[in-house]
Amino acid sequence: QVQLVESGGGLAQPAGSLTLSCRAPTLIFNLYRMGWYRQAPGKQREMVARITDEGRTNYGDFVKGRFIISRDAAKSTAYLQMNDLQPEDTAVYYCNADRPGARDYWGKGTQVTVSS
Repeated sequence: QVQLVESGGGLAQPAGSLTLSCRAPTLIFNLYRMGWYRQAPGKQREMVARITDEGRTNYGDFVKGRFIISRDAAKSTAYLQMNDLQPEDTAVYYCNADRPGARDYWGKGTQVTVSS
């Protein structure tokens, strides 16, 4: 059973920072695009950031340069560095692995709360 294991969520103050981590099985990590999505209460899940196995990235419009997605092949881990966090960034953040023609995989999610 493929598991994506997220960590790094928690409480941050407005304008603060958090870094999320997502560890994947090595085979999945090497072949799949890795991404982060989020879902706030009462809202649809939305894409935050994605990174291909070749390192190409794309971000949701709301990110506006505040977040950086990266991947470390040696650790089979993807990261989401989040800066200048705002209360509207409060959500459950999910790690995703996807690849054309194959099923995608999801982590269980990690809560990020931004509040003073």
